[in-house]
Amino acid sequence: MAPLALISVSDKQGVVEFARSLVEKHGFSLISSGGTAAALAAAGLPVTKVADHTGAAEMLGGRVKTLHPRIHGGILARMDEAADLADLEAQQIAKIDLVVVNLYPFEKTIAQADVSWATAIETIDIGGPAMVRAAAKNHQHTAVLTNPNQYETFLAAWPIGLEERQKLALEAFRHTAAYDAAISTWLAAQLGEPAQLQLCLPLRESLRYGENPHQAANWFSKPEQGWGAALQLQGKALSFNNLLDLDAAQGALLRFPAAEAAASVVVKHTNPCGVAIAENLAEALAKAIGADPISAFGGIVAVNQRLDAAACASLEGLFLECLVAPAISKEARQILAAKPNLRLLELPAELCNTAADLQLRSVLGGVLAQQQDHEPQQEQQWQVVTDRSPSPEEWLDLRFAWRVVRHVHSNAIVIARQGVTLGIGAGQMNRVGSAAIALRAAGEAAKGASLASDGFFPFSDTVENAAQHGISAFIQPGGSKRDADSIAACNAAGLTMVFTGRRHFLH
Repeated sequence: MAPLALISVSDKQGVVEFARSLVEKHGFSLISSGGTAAALAAAGLPVTKVADHTGAAEMLGGRVKTLHPRIHGGILARMDEAADLADLEAQQIAKIDLVVVNLYPFEKTIAQADVSWATAIETIDIGGPAMVRAAAKNHQHTAVLTNPNQYETFLAAWPIGLEERQKLALEAFRHTAAYDAAISTWLAAQLGEPAQLQLCLPLRESLRYGENPHQAANWFSKPEQGWGAALQLQGKALSFNNLLDLDAAQGALLRFPAAEAAASVVVKHTNPCGVAIAENLAEALAKAIGADPISAFGGIVAVNQRLDAAACASLEGLFLECLVAPAISKEARQILAAKPNLRLLELPAELCNTAADLQLRSVLGGVLAQQQDHEPQQEQQWQVVTDRSPSPEEWLDLRFAWRVVRHVHSNAIVIARQGVTLGIGAGQMNRVGSAAIALRAAGEAAKGASLASDGFFPFSDTVENAAQHGISAFIQPGGSKRDADSIAACNAAGLTMVFTGRRHFLH
C-alpha cells in the first residue's frame, strides 16, 4: 500500500515542490485541506480533500475539518499493536505515515497594531496542533514535519529511521510549545494579568565560547527579527562579546533616525566611545572615530544610513571587530573586502523595531524582566532651573548629549559639542570619577561644551569641577536633596542647567 501523507500548512513555501517529490519519487498519496489542497490541485497533483477522506464536510466556518477519527486514528495507530491494526480494519481507516503541518500565523496577526480580540482569537489553530502533537507522540509510526526547512533533508533520507523520527518529534513539540506560549502571553497582556515568562527561541548557533574562552555559550534568536535577521556579509563568526557590543551600538544608534541626520556610533565593551551626527555619513563616521581614536581600535561601529565608498575612507588603517549598517553599497563591500576579518553586517532599522520590547537579565536562580528604555525624549517636561537659559547652540548640544548618555553605563557623563561626543565617563563608582574621566578626555575642547549626566548630582562638586574646565551647560534629571547647591554653582559661574525629570540608569 502506498504511504499516505496529510499536508495542511499556513506557510506554503516550497510545499508544492515537496508534495510533487513525495508523489513522484516516493509514491505517496496525498490528503489535504483548505488553501493547501487548492494549491496542490492547481499544480496538477493528485490530492484527496480531507472532507472526502473522512466523509464529513467541514463545519463551523472551517473550525472543524481534521478533528475526526479517520484523521487521528490514522495518525495515532501503532503498527506493531494488533489491537490498533484491528481497529483500523474495523473502522476502514487508512494509516497516515506523514503529517506535514504548520500553524495559523498567530504571532503575525497580533503584531498588527490594530488587531482586534476577535481576529486574534479566530487565528488560534486547533486542528493543526492536535495533528502535530498526535504525530509527534506516535513518531515511531508517523513522521511529522513542521517547517519548510525540513523538506529537503526528509526527501533525501526517506524512509527515515527512529533517531531521525525522534528529532522531528522534538521539533514538533517545540513548534506547538512556542505557539501556545505566544497565545498565553498575548492573552495575559490583553487581560492585564501577570504573564509567565515563556521563552521559546530557536538555537541560532553554538558560539565558540562566552565572555571568556572557558565559558560555553549559545545564541538563541528568532530568525525574522533583531540580530537573528541580520545578514552577515563577511568576516569570522560573531562571538558572544560581539553580539553584546553590536546590541549596545545599535541601541544607541536608534536614538538618531536616518531621516533626521547621518549618525555613527562607536562602541567598546558595550559603552559608546564616540558618537557623532553630521550632514553626511562620511563626516559622521570620521567624527565618531575621531572622538576617541584610541578606544575605537578594535571596536564596534554602527551607522544609520547606507554605507558608501566615501564613508569607508575613515576606516582605512583602523582595526574594527564589527561594522553594521542598514545597507552597504557594492563599492563599499569591495573596499572592505580588504579587511577579511571585519565582521560586516546589514540590519535594516525596521528589523530592530519588530524585536520584543522586553529586556531580560539573569540573576542567581532566576530572571529579571523589564521594558526596554525606549521612551522618547519628553522635552516639553524639561525645565531650565538657572538664571541663564541655554543658547540655541547649547540646546542642540544638550539634546544630543542627553540622547547619548542613556546608553552609557552608570554613573554616566557625556560631554558633547556640535553633534560630537568629546568625552565619556562610564561605569564609575561615583559621578565625580566619571566626570573626571570625561573632562580629561575632552581636554581643551571642553570649553563651551555641554555635559549630560544620567542621574542627578548629589553635590555641587561635579558642576564646580566641570566649570573649571570650561563647560557652559548641563543637563541632568534633577531630584537631589541638594539640587539647590548645583543650581547655585551654575548661577555663580554664569552657566545654565536643564532638569529633564527623567533618569536613564544603565547597569
